[in-house]
Amino acid sequence: MHSDKKSSGRQVLVLGGSRGIGEAIVRRFAENGDNVVFTYAHSQEKANAIAAETQSQAVKLDVSDRAALANAVAEAGELDVLVFNAGLLAAGDPLDIPAEEIERLFTVNIHAPYFAAVEAARRMHAGGRIIIIGSVNADRMPMEGLSAYSTSKAALQGMVKGLARDFGDRAITVNVVQPGPTDTDMNPADGPLHETMHGFMAIKRHAHAGEVAGMVFWVASQEAAMVTGTALTIDGGFGA
Repeated sequence: MHSDKKSSGRQVLVLGGSRGIGEAIVRRFAENGDNVVFTYAHSQEKANAIAAETQSQAVKLDVSDRAALANAVAEAGELDVLVFNAGLLAAGDPLDIPAEEIERLFTVNIHAPYFAAVEAARRMHAGGRIIIIGSVNADRMPMEGLSAYSTSKAALQGMVKGLARDFGDRAITVNVVQPGPTDTDMNPADGPLHETMHGFMAIKRHAHAGEVAGMVFWVASQEAAMVTGTALTIDGGFGA
């Protein structure tokens, strides 16, 4: 019975799915009976464990390699859902951060989701879903040292507005989901800045990765067929 459910599920590709929010997204779609392929950059053992638990497929990929990225999207076949969750964070005085580090951040956070979305749309089913994981820092940056990061996340808002129009004639929706502080390896709920971050929030806690996955899952649903070209923020009021 389970295999029948899997065969009737949607074809889903999650770029960056081996930890944190990405892992929660993979698990949410897999639990629904969707056929999930996800990529990972480094943690092969963890990725293989997730793939075995969820009956999904793990693929090693550096999203900054444009040819490899295009190939991975093409090999995933006729997608129903693309979720781009890979991302880099560079923090510090912009006068001191090496230019190469910033260029790589822009490549991973801006160029890669654009090329992934375009490649997916070439063979995506009508009514497909393209969802990029951004950040509330696109709308509010109350701390120093994150200007390049917030730049990269703000760029996603313009990207989804344009691509939503480009692919709208096929009823493909394109949106960015913008988490605030979320309890992951990169930003643990008990990390050194948690009190500062909670001070900006109306609901003073980190989000759980599963809460973000829930919003992504809804955006990918038929209910959300008229939601496109927009940013959906889940941040506990960080940007309020």
